[in-house]
Amino acid sequence: MPEPLLTPGVYGLPPGVDFAAEVLAGLRARTAGLPAEDCARIELWVNTERARRRLLALLEDRPVGLPPRIRALSELVDDAAGLPPVMPPLKRRLELARLVRALIAAAPDTAGRAAAYPLAEGLAELLSEMHIEGVAFGAVAGLDAPDDAGHWQRALSFLRLIRDVLEAPEAAGADPDRRMVLAMAARAARWAAAPPRHPVLVAGSTGSRGATAGFMRTVAALPQGAVILPGLDVDLPRQVWQRLDDPRHAADHPQFGLAAFCRDSGLEPWALPRWTDTPPPSPPRAALLSLALRPAPVTDQWLAEGPGLTPTLGAATAGLTLLEAADPQAEAQAVALILREAVADGVPAALVTPDRTLARRVTAALDRWGIVPDDSAGRPLDLTPPGTFLRLCAQLLTAPPDPVTLAALLKHPLCAAGQGARGAHLEQVGPLELKVLRDGGPVVTPQVLRAWADRGDAARRAWIDWLAPLLAPPLRDPAPLRTLVERHLALATALAAGPGGADPGPLWQQDAGRKAEAAMADLLEHAEAGGALEPGEYPALLRGVLAGVSVPPAPYRSHPGVAIWGTLEARTQSAPLTILGGLNEGIWPRLPRPDPWLSRDMRAASGLPLPERQIGLSAHDFQQAVGRPRVVLSRALRDGEAPTVPARWLLRLTNLAEGLDPGGAVPAMRARGARYLDIAARLDDAPRLPPAPRPAPRPPGQAFPESLSVTRIETLVRDPYALYAANILRLKPLPPLARAADALLRGISLHAVMARFLDETRAALPADAAALLTRLAAQEMAAAVPWPASRVIWRQRLAGIAPWLAETETARRAVASPWLHEELGEVAVTPLPRPFRLRAQADRVDRDESGAVAIYDYKTGNLPSRNEAAQFNQQLPLEAGIALRGGFRGHLPRAVAALQLIGLKGQELDFACDTDSLNETWDRFREMVAAYQSGELPYPARLRPRLLRDSGDYDQLARRGEWADGDPWTAEDVA
Repeated sequence: MPEPLLTPGVYGLPPGVDFAAEVLAGLRARTAGLPAEDCARIELWVNTERARRRLLALLEDRPVGLPPRIRALSELVDDAAGLPPVMPPLKRRLELARLVRALIAAAPDTAGRAAAYPLAEGLAELLSEMHIEGVAFGAVAGLDAPDDAGHWQRALSFLRLIRDVLEAPEAAGADPDRRMVLAMAARAARWAAAPPRHPVLVAGSTGSRGATAGFMRTVAALPQGAVILPGLDVDLPRQVWQRLDDPRHAADHPQFGLAAFCRDSGLEPWALPRWTDTPPPSPPRAALLSLALRPAPVTDQWLAEGPGLTPTLGAATAGLTLLEAADPQAEAQAVALILREAVADGVPAALVTPDRTLARRVTAALDRWGIVPDDSAGRPLDLTPPGTFLRLCAQLLTAPPDPVTLAALLKHPLCAAGQGARGAHLEQVGPLELKVLRDGGPVVTPQVLRAWADRGDAARRAWIDWLAPLLAPPLRDPAPLRTLVERHLALATALAAGPGGADPGPLWQQDAGRKAEAAMADLLEHAEAGGALEPGEYPALLRGVLAGVSVPPAPYRSHPGVAIWGTLEARTQSAPLTILGGLNEGIWPRLPRPDPWLSRDMRAASGLPLPERQIGLSAHDFQQAVGRPRVVLSRALRDGEAPTVPARWLLRLTNLAEGLDPGGAVPAMRARGARYLDIAARLDDAPRLPPAPRPAPRPPGQAFPESLSVTRIETLVRDPYALYAANILRLKPLPPLARAADALLRGISLHAVMARFLDETRAALPADAAALLTRLAAQEMAAAVPWPASRVIWRQRLAGIAPWLAETETARRAVASPWLHEELGEVAVTPLPRPFRLRAQADRVDRDESGAVAIYDYKTGNLPSRNEAAQFNQQLPLEAGIALRGGFRGHLPRAVAALQLIGLKGQELDFACDTDSLNETWDRFREMVAAYQSGELPYPARLRPRLLRDSGDYDQLARRGEWADGDPWTAEDVA
């Protein structure tokens, strides 16, 4: 070329402009009138593949010609010769995980074995940083880090694991980041020896990574080299630029990265030339943002410079909408509505957010209108159907199958989906869940399944013959990772194929399935690097591997006018409508993760970037995006039960604007957002039906049960509706999918302990009664409680009150001697309009020499108060009534000597047992039954609840929540 096309050096473009369009506009202006072949020699390097595609798409809209060579920086590796072979990232992580496990085995107090793979990932990230920043291991190992607690020494023991990687010969392979550094160095050396005669440009990178910054400086020094920095704040005064030189205090400023690059390049950022003369879309907004985001030490400039922005504040905020939703779901609904409106108006729109949960919620909300956004990040593989199926199979491989895991696996849409076996499979899964999984123990064994199948037909037995072998005892001993992966794949394939099949069906199909198959093949290929590990570590390792794989949406389904970008992708992209979502602290910016290896001072001393660098990059992305023509700033006011804190930059912007114009700009921004929130809230509005009244059904008297247990009488008094639902409608609550170590099981096991204690001490109490109780508790709970932690806790609690139980037992033996325990008793209640029998299973009935009885009931919870027991807890007086009428083995006692609740927390509660009191209780009970049998009384819901917060099995059936406990009720006759 006879004359250079451009002056070499560094250029800037202001925040808010369409960066890609301006890069091409500046290039066209400099190449106007040149032959097409000269334009085709221009090299334009961009930081991401998406930015390259955006530039190519813009070039398609221009007149026909030869475009420049637009390439992503990652392609430097493809051009470089003599690079060491690539070390697959997964292989590197598996090697580091193997070394971490060995270190943990030698010093178990350093970390848990399950943390091996996450720690390996952390080491790999640190290794990548050291490669990119050119930091040698000696710079880290030689740090002066006084640490009385020894934390630095423990961290250094882990860091030594990467020393061999940093210092090892690279002939066996180098990490991708290391290869990139070598490729950039090789290209720089080649250009230094023979500078290219054609223009070379780097556009879109901030130079925040050491190796990239060095490559950019090389390009800027070429005879026809240029670097184009994005989002250079042209409104920032020189004195503020000069204060951005201390990373400890300014690293979180949006212009810090550009300031550092210019400083290291010997440039003055405030004096950089502009690549084009195009002003920001809204110069007043650019000035407002520049002032709002000033570093904390100079925010006093708000008072000095702010009043000068007041006349243009309306123009600065005219294109801004502030959307403050009540919760994340409402935020997603409103954002989706804005995107839907943009589609209707034909306006391209993009959601920019680092919050992947918000992105998924918005995608789900857009499905209402059949809109699939072009999501740059896609979906993590571990959250896709193949990913969840593989994770469930891994749990089955390494732990005894619990009912929840087994039910989730058998109901998964990929289970038994091959060769048309799905229908027959589901016909068996439903009965299995109801009869075995919801009625069994915490572990499902092949023996339990075969016993259930033996009670069924041939189809059920054939299905169990397929399933039971797959539930073989899990691996217990350490095994090579390859063995675990092979067994995992065999199990997943067999479960996906179904009975008698070999084809796994859709497991490895479609985008997610193919990604899953490739990820598992990659894991199998590099499994040797992982060594041997405990089977229990494998599910966590698998999830880490799958979570690192992204499944993009199908390109043929994505809407061309709706996109979801991460902050990096948005840096060089633009849309007429931009929504910045998730603007809360902890999301945008995401707070720096705690560094387990190096403190801030140690990172600074070793030459590694500070954690705040990421906050500064996020701030730069925010400033770049908010400067665009039409912007929606979106956040949720609450997340779960906790209030959120607005992103620091949003808080600065709104505080400055409200200070300059109270009651003006910011309320107008909120009003524009409230419009969308209101419409989104009404999208799901249905015709509102009046709330259900508090139910009080009154069935015919003959519907009253012919018999009841004494334990149901308190239910009849407190919540008649519950008895109506259970005993008249005969609706039974579905048992939980997995049994738990709950109060019911604790009561059953402790009752069994006391029954054995009575059997073994019937003749006389031994001197070591407390020790005997403790020993019996250990034996009974070992057999009946399969949860080791609960077993130990319950046994220790009983051991704590065993001396008290033994002491009070002496007093009980002085009243009467043990006679019956867990005894069934029953009598007819007369006179009544219809026959009725009252039943009881007495925990314990003692009898003295005269024939009088003492009745005791064990309680594992807290005992009621005396007043509460007198009104509601009539179980013992009614059992006494049954006894006095010969309901226990036909024995007619002379009297009742004692009625006592024995609390297994160390309490006792005695009831009146004289004849008059017992007869009065019996008569009141009989009158209540007679009233129900006559059909006079309704069955109101929650008539006398013990506590307002208490819940019952039939609250949902009664539609509680549409009415409150204090609401009136009206009897409703039912057939």
